[in-house]
Amino acid sequence: MATAHPDRYLLRAKDLIDARYTDPLDTAALAARACCSEAHFIRSFKRAFGETPHQYLLTRRLERAAALLRATDYSVAEVCLNVGLASIGSFTTSFRRVYGMSPTEYRAAFPPAARLVPIPTCVVMAHARPSRNGEDRGPERR
Repeated sequence: MATAHPDRYLLRAKDLIDARYTDPLDTAALAARACCSEAHFIRSFKRAFGETPHQYLLTRRLERAAALLRATDYSVAEVCLNVGLASIGSFTTSFRRVYGMSPTEYRAAFPPAARLVPIPTCVVMAHARPSRNGEDRGPERR
């Protein structure tokens, strides 16, 4: 069975979700963007992309949340709000369902970003070396 190529209007709505996943997007607004009724939009979107618009939006938000948990030291609450979700409880439940662990456990499974980027030896040595005129390497004088 061949899959139908998604219509242009569905791609416009999908692109809107991808670009503005942090905004409060609802199905009615997305259907309006796609120039069709809400019910038709939801059915067509699911047929074309394999999940409802709401599921797709949640997937994008959770992917971004996982990236923030790996790469930043934001609290779980900050990550939740940063990706456009309002309820930490719902965020944690959805995150656990998709990733198999809580956001806190997920973060603990990845090393802090600072350990991923080694500091070059030449930078460490230059910082440890005393200045040429024998003065302390304190704050620069103006």
